[in-house]
Amino acid sequence: MAGSKDTVYIKADRNVEVTKSDVTLGDVLKIECANPSVTAKIKTIKLLKFHHIDNKHQNRTAVSILKVIECIHSEYPSVDIQNMGEQDFIVTYEEQQTAGGFIHFLKLLGVVVTSFIGAAFSIMTFNNDVDTSKLFSQIYEQMTGTASDGFTILELTYSIGLIIGILVFFNHFGKKKFTVDPTPMEVEMRLYENDIQTTLIENYSRKEKELDVGKSDTPGGHRT
Repeated sequence: MAGSKDTVYIKADRNVEVTKSDVTLGDVLKIECANPSVTAKIKTIKLLKFHHIDNKHQNRTAVSILKVIECIHSEYPSVDIQNMGEQDFIVTYEEQQTAGGFIHFLKLLGVVVTSFIGAAFSIMTFNNDVDTSKLFSQIYEQMTGTASDGFTILELTYSIGLIIGILVFFNHFGKKKFTVDPTPMEVEMRLYENDIQTTLIENYSRKEKELDVGKSDTPGGHRT
């Protein structure tokens, strides 16, 4: 057993994915202790189990860090536990699925086509709203004194500038990034993920379905 002077440091990320239904503390936490045997034992302590309910997977739950501390104290009552991570976190159970390369290619193609069509449609509707072609014709006629034929240096530079602007804004071309800063898409995705995770945790807490001290190790508080 651990001595009274042992200190255990634990850290949980906001959202943790697991690929097995029986979840241990080592699956969801980063654990550090000066006593290696304590660390190894804590990693094997069972936290929760995902079950089949109505032929569907109860594949997500919120866990309070107090439940983690309770599990550790059940084995080592005298250890000092220092939480360095989240107060509440989400555990998501995902079964291993190996889709073929052709399926991945179709998914990628679908995303590329959808993104291209959506972006092109947005640009065209914007140009139509502000009547860009008429504006360029007026500017060209005022500057040169001749009527525009619809394709002048203004349209050419506008098209080139549009491409450069998109690449600079998104800071990304293929697998290459122009700077080390995250792209605007990456920033928005992280903000979206944080909002989703916060909402999930609050919903579980309000519905009293969060895995907390004194509750069963089955998501939603159900026992089998």
